[in-house]
Amino acid sequence: MSNIYKELQKRILVLDGAMGTMLQAYKFTEEDFRGKRFIDYPTPLQGNNDLLSITQPEAIKTIHGKYFEAGADIVETNTFSGTTIAMADYQMEDLVYELNYQSAKIAKEVAEEFTKKEPQKPRFVAGSIGPTNRTASMSPDVNDPGYRAVTFNELRIAYKQQVEALLDGGADLLLVETVFDTLNAKAALFAIEEVKDERNIEVPTMLSGTITDASGRTLSGQTAEAFLISVSHIPLLSVGFNCALGANLLQPHLEAIANKTNFAISAHPNAGLPNAFGEYDETPEEMGEQIEEYLKKNLINIIGGCCGTSPEHIKVIANIAKKYQPRKLVIG
Repeated sequence: MSNIYKELQKRILVLDGAMGTMLQAYKFTEEDFRGKRFIDYPTPLQGNNDLLSITQPEAIKTIHGKYFEAGADIVETNTFSGTTIAMADYQMEDLVYELNYQSAKIAKEVAEEFTKKEPQKPRFVAGSIGPTNRTASMSPDVNDPGYRAVTFNELRIAYKQQVEALLDGGADLLLVETVFDTLNAKAALFAIEEVKDERNIEVPTMLSGTITDASGRTLSGQTAEAFLISVSHIPLLSVGFNCALGANLLQPHLEAIANKTNFAISAHPNAGLPNAFGEYDETPEEMGEQIEEYLKKNLINIIGGCCGTSPEHIKVIANIAKKYQPRKLVIG
């Protein structure tokens, strides 16, 4: 298997774009989400995108293929909500292993097809690990600031199950993403280190936080630099930011960390900010222009797109990335 560390030294790697944006175009109904297998399931399932890896695998496969076709080096598995904690909303905790395993397997099959066609451009699968819908650092109850909806240990156990399934399904690396609470992220990173120790393996791990608004902080209150410092004891492949902001608004936060770490730097911003209908209007060309500023300033090793981005966006980004050298890495 090709080594992602080697590829990072050679070129800027391109991550895929949004899975949700692509799935919305299919306009799947409740029946589509259920498929034959879950026809009598007791809870509504529409909106459970991770389930589509089981009930609509061809759609997931097609989306991965479109992103690789557009120039992506890395696609993310369809597992953003693939923990028992997030799946509790659908009473599907028992399906978590299968959801992650199948999602990784589908992505890996497509990656292998493309690597075979273009061996000089190996393709990788990143196991997507989302933040869950709970926060370990803050109370959801304004009247009880000491209350927590989830503990570090509960998160660690849930993440560990997800990590094992993603690796068993064939993920090449793990992406802990859209981190709004660094304590949640630390539980995921702890779980990853545990699995690495138990299996005696090395797994490249990407970590991507999210700056929630113009304050320039994560939801749990850290600046970009504080976020970096608080995770720098973990052996990461890359650290960076995704979601919440468009490319131009994300730039100062990338600048804040790019000269302060030997980790690779990643970014997958949204296609601008959402409009009044919650949709993203930024064209591939508009987004590409803003991302080119990152590359001119030598800020980036891995670049992709988050909410509102499509294969068209990734194609433009990949073509721009080809023209620039990656930010230099000291790999020891």
